[in-house]
Amino acid sequence: MKASTLNTSSPQKVDPNRLADFVMMTQRSCILNLSSELNRGNISFPQFFLLTYLSSEDYLTMSAIAKKMGHSTAAATGLVDRLEKLGFVERVHAAEDRRKIMVRITNNGSEIVSTMRQHIASELANIMEDLDEVDASSVAAANQAIEGKNLES
Repeated sequence: MKASTLNTSSPQKVDPNRLADFVMMTQRSCILNLSSELNRGNISFPQFFLLTYLSSEDYLTMSAIAKKMGHSTAAATGLVDRLEKLGFVERVHAAEDRRKIMVRITNNGSEIVSTMRQHIASELANIMEDLDEVDASSVAAANQAIEGKNLES
């Protein structure tokens, strides 16, 4: 990793430049692995990201998918169409209003997300084994800050 300076007077103070170096290094490594794995299943990155959203929810409506993905509803519908043809998601009607369509991940979709998560975790473990104590402390502090922000949301 590039040698950016870290303020060592406080173990919780993270140098954003050093953290950016770590993120770019891990992203490059994980994305390359992710790309080759996704190509086997003919899944694009946006489709995979949608699957990851769906894997943490019981279902999402088309408007919620569009919002999460930063797409129009029509574009979200196209993503869902392709994933449905591949057997990774399914559409279901809401019990209270059959006009309302909800999308949920299938077992096949969940398996893809789980497999990719395992690949990413393994890659990150390999990268983190090579970190020195200062860099590992920076990553741990940044992770705690991110988890704290996520709990507030």
